[in-house]
Amino acid sequence: MAAQTVIVTGAESGIGAACAEAFGATGARVAILFHSDQGAADISAEAVRKAGGEAMTVQVGVDDEASVDQAFATVEKAWGAADVLVNSAGVNMAGVAVRDMTLAHWQRMIDTDLTGAFLTSRRFLTGRGEAKGDATILQISSIHAYAVRAGGADYCAAKGGLTTLVETLAIEEAPRGVRVNAIEPGMILTPMNAKAQADPAYRASLEKNIPMGRAGKASEVADLAVFLASDKARYITGARIVIDGGLSLMQALGA
Repeated sequence: MAAQTVIVTGAESGIGAACAEAFGATGARVAILFHSDQGAADISAEAVRKAGGEAMTVQVGVDDEASVDQAFATVEKAWGAADVLVNSAGVNMAGVAVRDMTLAHWQRMIDTDLTGAFLTSRRFLTGRGEAKGDATILQISSIHAYAVRAGGADYCAAKGGLTTLVETLAIEEAPRGVRVNAIEPGMILTPMNAKAQADPAYRASLEKNIPMGRAGKASEVADLAVFLASDKARYITGARIVIDGGLSLMQALGA
């Protein structure tokens, strides 16, 4: 397979950084789209290069239409239209109940985790025009798209909306050869789970709820992303692939 051009949002840390490196290992050209931390983006880019790929860093606000357009234009000027988009940019739930949640708090989540995915997906597609050919959009979602948590209404609503965005895009773009899928991680050890990374006792208290007995690694999510963007997954679209060690199967315990 020819080297892919891959755009990864939120690629300066966590799952996004792991995806960038994993695609680099396939020889891909990887655009590291980051929000504000240039130093972290540079580290991700160097990891891509060490893995065997090419890399560039591009700053973007995924919730800003003009910023998204400029970022994609920068990538396209250097490498042409992208073959793969991995939407990993996002913010985590803060544990605020609906009765205490401000509109600004709600809007920040929706703007980043849902509207951002819409804007980047749309720009990826328009950048390709009407050309037919194998291409992939991957949305990094969450098991909380359907397994809700108290204090996570904003996050769960954003990820639930992402599910229907994926499914709608899948049927719209299938005739052009664009496959659209969601990856739904459970507990993954990334900066979003900083306390679990730093505190072994706290991590163990959470891992006891996971049938496989451990949290996942960002590299495992990245391996799935590479597979879904490969020829081996060419008949998969509109799917929601759960990667959680069985955690989401435990919802009804004690009912």
